[in-house]
Amino acid sequence: MEAAVAPGRDAPAPAASQPSGCGKHNSPERKVYMDYNATTPLEPEVIQAMTEAMWEAWGNPSSLYPAGKKAKDIINAARESLAKMIGGKPQDIIFTSGGTESNNLVIHSVVKHFHANQTSKGHAGGHHSPVEGAKPHFITSSVEHDSIRLPLEHLAEEQVAAVTFVPVSKVSGQAEVDDILAAVRPTTRLVTIMLANNETGVVMPVPEISQRIKALNQERVATGLPPILMHTDAAQALGKQRVDVEDLGVDFLTIVGHKFYGPRIGALYVRGLGEFTPLYPMLFGGGQERNFRPGTENTPMIAGLGKAEFGQKRIHLNSQFPGTQRLPNTCNFSIRGPRLQGHEVLARCRVLLASVGAACHSDHGDRPSPVLLNYGIPFDVARNALRVSVGRSTTRAEVDLIVQDLKQAVAQLENQA
Repeated sequence: MEAAVAPGRDAPAPAASQPSGCGKHNSPERKVYMDYNATTPLEPEVIQAMTEAMWEAWGNPSSLYPAGKKAKDIINAARESLAKMIGGKPQDIIFTSGGTESNNLVIHSVVKHFHANQTSKGHAGGHHSPVEGAKPHFITSSVEHDSIRLPLEHLAEEQVAAVTFVPVSKVSGQAEVDDILAAVRPTTRLVTIMLANNETGVVMPVPEISQRIKALNQERVATGLPPILMHTDAAQALGKQRVDVEDLGVDFLTIVGHKFYGPRIGALYVRGLGEFTPLYPMLFGGGQERNFRPGTENTPMIAGLGKAEFGQKRIHLNSQFPGTQRLPNTCNFSIRGPRLQGHEVLARCRVLLASVGAACHSDHGDRPSPVLLNYGIPFDVARNALRVSVGRSTTRAEVDLIVQDLKQAVAQLENQA
């Protein structure tokens, strides 16, 4: 595949592999990247920060010599910057390898905390728990990322936890607040709902869910039940809309750097880490990140983490839900036609670099996205889906260019009939 670089960037040579258009506007070699929900290119400032860290802060952050102290200072500054971005406190930020680790860390922490509480109650003697001997219960939606869905399915299969997958509304595209509250059990310990869907761009009502859970928790505590924790995977929302943990009212929030022009590293926000909200490590080692996520910190990566149109009769907008807020950069649509499966259309595009859905489902062939099917999109329509997600450097000219590219790809497929 021809090399692609980000449009409108005066990036140094190391950034030359960044996605988007290259060459003259009308050149057949030109590629336009519109898969920003899968990953984003690094900003030049991010590359510079990472490069400087590799040169000047190569020391172990736990060491006291100058290069080590420099690394520690960079990590602390990045933690403060990340906390400021989401309206949290620096001491509530834990660096991880990415969103998958952050999400798994939350889920496994809740399981461990549940069993720790059960054990302590049993040793207290004479105290009867209304949920004694039970399994922790999780509530999530049917359209979550695999890093939520798969670990929860695994725990359920292993009979370690119980899970309720709440279907999304076919009208709003959202996980409805009332449906989530109706799924609550005495053993419910975590509600995890993504902030914005990576395939449709639909923004979920996380603040409303959190408010209702908070009110319910007051009743639960009065009856001797522990509170329910609230988690949101904010991977797709960060950098596209305002994200504030106080407004969201969540206990956990997942951060993924490469979704907003940072490196492939992540972080986890934990409200009142270790004091108000429990977190149990999955790894054990040298005590870094206050023992919650040990392992020598990846200073350069942490430093980097710290900066369409066809006739409407032919187009089905898979992410259009009247009255529902969506991410402004995401468009999921299907071009109607028996030969126009999404992956076939993309294979014949000369310019467009996009996807048929989540990047982690890229090897699913012509199978429709389960997310779209859960949204109520018909099978034959979902099979034709394309997800276009623009970035801050995408231009109107590039949008016009990919529309023409899609038209020629469709014409080529239909002429083969």
